Amino acid sequence: MDNHQHRGGLPLPSINQRPEAIRAPGKQGLYDPTREHDACGVGFVVDIKGRKSHRILAQAIQVLRNLDHRGACGCEVNTGDGAGVLLQMPHTFLQNIAEKDGFALPAPGDYGSGLLFLPRNASKRRRLEQKFEQIVQSEGQTVLGWRTVPTNNKSLGETARGSEPFVRQVFVGRDPSLVDESGDGLAFERVLYVIRKRAYSEIRISTQDGADFWYVCSLSCKTLVYKGMLLTEQLTDYYPDLVDPGMETALAMVHSRFSTNTFPSWDRSHPYRYLAHNGEINTLRGNINWMHAREALFESALFGEDIVKIPPVVNPNGSDSAMFDNVLELLVLAGRSLPHAIMMMIPEPWSNHAGMDDDLRAFYQYHSSLMEPWDGPASIAFTDGKKIGAVLDRNGLRPSRYYVTKDDLVIMASEAGVLDIPPENVLRKGRLQPGRMFLVDTEEGRIVEDDEIKRQVANERPYRQWLNEHLVHLDQLPPAPEVPVPDHDTLLQRQLAFGYTYEDQRIILMPMARDGVDAVGSMGNDTPLAALSSKPRLLFD
Repeated sequence: MDNHQHRGGLPLPSINQRPEAIRAPGKQGLYDPTREHDACGVGFVVDIKGRKSHRILAQAIQVLRNLDHRGACGCEVNTGDGAGVLLQMPHTFLQNIAEKDGFALPAPGDYGSGLLFLPRNASKRRRLEQKFEQIVQSEGQTVLGWRTVPTNNKSLGETARGSEPFVRQVFVGRDPSLVDESGDGLAFERVLYVIRKRAYSEIRISTQDGADFWYVCSLSCKTLVYKGMLLTEQLTDYYPDLVDPGMETALAMVHSRFSTNTFPSWDRSHPYRYLAHNGEINTLRGNINWMHAREALFESALFGEDIVKIPPVVNPNGSDSAMFDNVLELLVLAGRSLPHAIMMMIPEPWSNHAGMDDDLRAFYQYHSSLMEPWDGPASIAFTDGKKIGAVLDRNGLRPSRYYVTKDDLVIMASEAGVLDIPPENVLRKGRLQPGRMFLVDTEEGRIVEDDEIKRQVANERPYRQWLNEHLVHLDQLPPAPEVPVPDHDTLLQRQLAFGYTYEDQRIILMPMARDGVDAVGSMGNDTPLAALSSKPRLLFD
């Protein structure tokens, strides 16, 4: 490969179509949109002490450019699978541009902002914005203003340009009467989350034109996401905002996408609202089904009556990474710390870990009844705007390496050498271990070690006591009533009616009943396929 990888696959929609008409294809041939996966480059740069500067953003973008080979492009070398950056809310920069656009911003934390992908058709776009404003007002908040985000598509390939959205930025003011009763500082963040979830559901339902080209990159009072169907070197060309010296942040998370066997698109680019992901979630279908099953039972003291506005939690049009982010976001806003939520979704291999602390084992055992693992070869970088970290799956099948410098910077990426650091300035370096977490807390100004994180989380609640008092084991259940044995004639009649043969009895059922294992054989099977058989067949055939 040269400086990036070429991705084969199905053709994208015609570039002659208008952006609002372009849709991701449905299931066809061997393509199934539910099989969307990523294999990408991910990294972040953070000032441990939480000192904001444009230097952090510039270094993170340099990391992104050095991860160019981790991303991919189509047959056009200038159409990428996706690139993006997540940073802290750059208040000074936003305050200046708001003044130029004729409105004022309140203090940091009293407003939220986010980038939206909208149709290029002005009338369709305005209808969507009006609907969004109605939702904001119905939730008791105020739309302070809109801004057209400057973009430059000259470097984009025809495919990326053909599906390019119109990028707008919205500013939402906090209701002064909104009280943070929980004390975790996330009351306004929860309202913004509800607004975004309602906007996704209601705008797609009520709007006929342009609804398929409606996406909120982020809507938060803490973080801001710039991303798109771009190559790594195109990100700052496309978004001139990112080179403005006023763009200051203490942390920045970047991502270069390789959409493995899938369709690239503007909305599937990373980072998402809490994470950037390298790898795949192989248990995805079960994870989604269980989340759907739980939605009817949702309760939350923090969300109160607003909990009914959230489902569906998982966006069915997203990739596996987006779906992971959907669930992580809900767990955090529902009251769990970010490390707690990550430990729930990507647990260590605990069941046969003889040396694991019992409190930690109890934590994992308790949460295994609430949340099944999101398993697969994955390296995930995550942040809530104050803490930032990374974790590997339990098997460690994706690489992640980090550097800590003497001037309190941390550089983490899916490989080493992503940023030129003088050797004399390196304090320590290492790699993530399977199932282990690496975390930087910019509020406390330090790296929090894996053992400390997990000890703190595991000791927050009496999980072992709860298990002892409430966990029901199968051998504690009352014995099942005896089943009467049918007489031979009745049993034979049923076996014939349901298609059992003498061979089934002798070769398959008898070894299973006698030995408790499936029968093992090496002979070929000449039984006709069920669709071609002239005889009635069992359902599982």
